[in-house]
Amino acid sequence: MNQHLASGPRRILLLSNGHGEDLSGALIGLQLQALGHGVDALPLVGHGRAYAQAGLNCLGRTREYSTGGLGYTSFVGRLTELVQGQVAYVLQRLLLLLRVAHRYELILVVGDVIPVLAAWLTRRPAATYLVAYSSHYEGTLRLPWPCGECLQSRRFLRVYSRDALTATDLSTHLRRPVRFLGNPFFDGALTAADRLGGTPVQRLGLLPGSRLPEALQNLELMLRVLERLPEPLRDPSRLGLHAALVGKLTPQEVAPLASRLGWRLELESQEQCRLRLGPLSVQLEWGRFAAVVQQCNLLLSMTGTAAEQCVGLGKPVLQLVGAGPQFTDNFAEAQRRLLGPGVVCAEGASGSPEQLENTAQLAGELLERLQREPAWRQRLQQLGHERIGGGGGAVRMAADLHSCLNHAHQG
Repeated sequence: MNQHLASGPRRILLLSNGHGEDLSGALIGLQLQALGHGVDALPLVGHGRAYAQAGLNCLGRTREYSTGGLGYTSFVGRLTELVQGQVAYVLQRLLLLLRVAHRYELILVVGDVIPVLAAWLTRRPAATYLVAYSSHYEGTLRLPWPCGECLQSRRFLRVYSRDALTATDLSTHLRRPVRFLGNPFFDGALTAADRLGGTPVQRLGLLPGSRLPEALQNLELMLRVLERLPEPLRDPSRLGLHAALVGKLTPQEVAPLASRLGWRLELESQEQCRLRLGPLSVQLEWGRFAAVVQQCNLLLSMTGTAAEQCVGLGKPVLQLVGAGPQFTDNFAEAQRRLLGPGVVCAEGASGSPEQLENTAQLAGELLERLQREPAWRQRLQQLGHERIGGGGGAVRMAADLHSCLNHAHQG
C-alpha cells in the first residue's frame, strides 16, 4: 500500500489573495492531490482561474474587479475598490471561510497578512507560503501587524518563504524555522514549449500582463517603443518580436488599437497572427508564455509574477512603467529591489516621448551586452537562483506538508 494511502488522505483548503498567489496555490494543490489529499480553494480576489484550469474546486461564487486586488497601490485604486464593492466582497469571502474551516485538517495560505490573519482566526491547523514578502526589499523584513504574531502561533505548522535571505531573516524574527523550498510559480515557466517561429539572431519578448483593460493599454505602450527601436533591430532576421498575450486579449481586441497606431493586423488563423509596421513584425502568441520567456533573450515587461519567472530563468527584464492599476512607478521600483540588477527601467514619465525613446535605446544596449558579455549572462543565471530558486518548489512544499500532516496525526 502507498504511504500516503496508509496514513489516510486529509482535506486541505487553499486560501489565496491574488492572481499570482492563485497560480502558486494551484500548483501546490495539484501536488497535494497527487499525494492523496482532498484539496479545495478559496480565492479572496478574482475568479481563481488558475484553480479552475488545474481542475481544483473553488468554494462559493467568485467575482472579478477592475483593480485585480491591487487597489492598495494607489488612492484611486482604493477608492475604486470601495465603489465597486470589493471590500464587502472580501469580507463575504472571509465569512465563508469561517463557516467551512472546520471541514479541513489544514488551511494553506498563499499570500500576505489578510489570509494569514483569517487562517489564524479559524483556529484550524495552518501553513503559509509568504510569497508577498521578502527581505530583499529593505534588507530586513518587517511583517505588518499582526502577521508576525499570527505566524508565531502553534496553529501555523509550517512557514515557507520566497527566497533564502527571507528564510534566514524571518527565522530570527519569528524565533521558529522558516523554510525556503523554491517558488511554485516558477515551475510554470519550466514547462516544455514548442519552438517559436523564424531563426533571428536574437528575440525580444513582450509581456503586457493579464488584466484587462490594463494589458491592452500596456500593449499600446510597447508598440510605441518598438517604433523607436534602433534601425538595425527593425530587421526581422536580426531581432524576432513575440508578444505573449492572454486569451482575453483577442485579435478582435487588438485590431482597433493596431489600426489607430498605424500597425496592420495579419490574421492567418486563430493561432497565427502578427502585427506589421514597415519592417517591424510582432508575432502574437496565445497560450505560449513558456515558449516566449524561455526562448527570448530579453523581456520587455509590465508584469508581476511573469517578470519573476523570467528572472528565475536568468533572463534580463526591461520594465516599462504604465498607468496601472498594477504596473505603476511604485510597483516597478519595488520589483527592482525584490529581483535585483537583472531588472532595469528607463527614465521618463509613463507614456512620454522621453520614456519611449529611452526604453527603445536601452533595449538595444541590453541586447548588445548579451552578445558581447557571456559573464553577464552567467551572473543573471546565478541571480535567478538566489532570488527565485530552482524548479520543483510545488513538489517540495507538498511533500513537506504531507510529512508534517503525518507527523501531527501520529502525535
